[in-house]
Amino acid sequence: NAVIGRYKLSVQSGSSSPASLGTFVLLFNPWSSGDDVFMPNKAECEEYVLEEFGIIFAGNKNHISSFGWNFGQFQGDILNICLSIMDRSLYYRQDPVTDVSHRHDPRYLGRVLSAMVNANDDQGVVLGNWSGKYEGGKNPSSWTGSGEILQSWKKSGFKPVKYGQCWVFAAVLTTVLRCLGIPTRTITNFSSAHDADGNLRVDEFYDADGNHLERGADSVWNFHVWNESWFTRHDLGPSYSGWQILDATPQEESGGIYQCGPASRYAVKEGEVDLDYDCPFVFAEVNADCMYWNYDSATGKKTLIFSKSTEIGDSMSTKAVGRDDRVDVTSDYKYEEGSAKEREIFKKARKKLGLEDKFDPTAPTQEEIEQKPDISGKFKVAGSLEVGKDLSLLLILENLQSDAKTVNVNMTAWSTLYTRRPVNEIWKDSISVTLAPKEEKQFPIKIKYPEYQQQLTTDKTIQVTALCHVEDGIQVLVQRNITLDNPAIDIQVLGEAKVNKEVVVEVAFTNPIDTEVTDCVLQVEGSDLLPGILELRIPPLKASEKSSTKFKIIPSEAGPKHLLVNFSCDKFPDIKTFKTVNV
Repeated sequence: NAVIGRYKLSVQSGSSSPASLGTFVLLFNPWSSGDDVFMPNKAECEEYVLEEFGIIFAGNKNHISSFGWNFGQFQGDILNICLSIMDRSLYYRQDPVTDVSHRHDPRYLGRVLSAMVNANDDQGVVLGNWSGKYEGGKNPSSWTGSGEILQSWKKSGFKPVKYGQCWVFAAVLTTVLRCLGIPTRTITNFSSAHDADGNLRVDEFYDADGNHLERGADSVWNFHVWNESWFTRHDLGPSYSGWQILDATPQEESGGIYQCGPASRYAVKEGEVDLDYDCPFVFAEVNADCMYWNYDSATGKKTLIFSKSTEIGDSMSTKAVGRDDRVDVTSDYKYEEGSAKEREIFKKARKKLGLEDKFDPTAPTQEEIEQKPDISGKFKVAGSLEVGKDLSLLLILENLQSDAKTVNVNMTAWSTLYTRRPVNEIWKDSISVTLAPKEEKQFPIKIKYPEYQQQLTTDKTIQVTALCHVEDGIQVLVQRNITLDNPAIDIQVLGEAKVNKEVVVEVAFTNPIDTEVTDCVLQVEGSDLLPGILELRIPPLKASEKSSTKFKIIPSEAGPKHLLVNFSCDKFPDIKTFKTVNV
């Protein structure tokens, strides 16, 4: 339980003055049973402390994708940078003696570092940007590892690095905590709620044409990435120890600054939202109820379209121990969606937050919530979801009643950020249909590549909405968030990789579209395979042309290592892949 950090070591014999032997750095020790971060499973220690490579999950709940990340916590100068992060926190600046005296406590350090990894309040490491415009910095999607970010922060005289989004904050925090000896992993939550007003409810607004409006501070993100770190909670008791949630993405203030956690994962599952720290926010991220409203800007009137209690917190994912697979951890965060136990916990959380007894004028009435629609609808994907190809969908509408229904459907497609923030309108259309009793009809929708190409954000996400106005019935909202895949890129290691011996790597990419692609850049990194980042410019590629790029690496250590590649050009930003290299 000693304070971690840099120590001076000296020896004194008899009455002579002490002779300095040098300095050493003391870290947390997850292999030691007395340590607060003790992790009994050795394979988990290997993964969550020693592994320098990770896989982060993204996309959306219907279509989970993943990319590699180079945590690189044992490379070069990273330990020194991690130590200097602690010395630049607001806590240290305000009261250095007290701050240092708390550095034996992973709970305290986790909270401090969740604040320091974002630039809000304290000139921390990474500046967030969710505007879709990234001038003056790097697009958050273009990073492939934490090393470059931490090194840039130090080199610039500790000015925040531009720019990050949630997975960047989570990945950098993973690097820092693993470096200090605290077992840490990234967790991706799909359909993640950002409940800004703390009522365990997120409200989304649509106009009569089906456009998603930016009203109110609540939002639902296609995915959100945070961290779990493993340590004992002496403040809460044994059942609350184990995985603790930390979130360095600056979403809401906690104690006056942008920090979040540690929230005990067990407390979140059991609805114990009154326990430290920030449990209500994390509970809402995975459990909030979703309300969809129609908003009339002329009159200011809002009408509930429908509410859903099973929408939020889906397919929560992390990398498997010792393998490159996805593990689903949803059941560690909540009881099964729709089960009586899950609703009971939700009620318990509302009660603890004082929401059960308080009248909420913004809430829908019971009558509104229980209204039943006459028709149902869904979007189905027909064909491939790839950048460069046309997008084909089917709108399927079904009449649930035994009399005919006339429906006016207003449809829109917008390019969005992964936070579902609308950026550019891509397409709109409206149709009028009559559905016979119990009839189901399909309407094909095609959005051509040239229609969406200019409008797409680097998140490659499109929200398609159909607002169905049923004559003499309630409105029905059909929506689908679509994440497009990049074309593939291929890596081959030509020969056997041996320590201190050159080996050639070949990266191949075929231009899948019928126009030329330009500004092609290949970025390569990998702990113990390359010092720093290799950047290669590639000549423009004509339609359907294949490029093959060769470069040499000299591995510095034996074992399974990971080479990460990021290929960008004007039409396809940030195509990522990785290759395991057995040295």
